[in-house]
Amino acid sequence: MYTVDILTIAIIETEDAFNWYESQVFGLGKQFIAELDHYISLISQNPYQFNVQFSERFRFATLKRFSYRIVYIINEEQTTVVINSVFHTSRNPVQL
Repeated sequence: MYTVDILTIAIIETEDAFNWYESQVFGLGKQFIAELDHYISLISQNPYQFNVQFSERFRFATLKRFSYRIVYIINEEQTTVVINSVFHTSRNPVQL
């Protein structure tokens, strides 16, 4: 099992997404967080299950229900995963 560290920018992006979903439909933000937590758990169990894209360094896990991707890197020496971003798929990942 890998330890997961979440960068401040990813926390801010998550909070923004939560607030937006909650403003649309009460409880939808909580559903977004539940799916996000599920994927973070999957990443911590096996971070190699999601593909490398746009770089040899970053991996992307795409949520099924919500149009968001988790961008992360693996530090094998420290058995740590660092989540760099939680971004909406309409954003350009090259700008990360």
